[in-house]
Amino acid sequence: MHVTEIKVPDIGDYKGVPVIEVLVATGDVVREEQSLVTLESDKATMDVPSPFGGVVREIKLRVGDAVSEGSVILLMEPHGAVPGDQ
Repeated sequence: MHVTEIKVPDIGDYKGVPVIEVLVATGDVVREEQSLVTLESDKATMDVPSPFGGVVREIKLRVGDAVSEGSVILLMEPHGAVPGDQ
């Protein structure tokens, strides 16, 4: 089983941005661009999308954690087309 770390992408100059919602759970099948977590800075709320489709193997953060660019969100096993992904 090959797993890939999904990390917080470039979110500008923000550091220590709180996680206000985790939108997936271990075992979930996600599609590319599906929102994984919601972050809230002092100026904006932003969803972090999945860079590819796959199966969530392990969540590495929880609501209330503070993250910055490069923080690991979760581990995902990537795969080809996800059922229902058109």
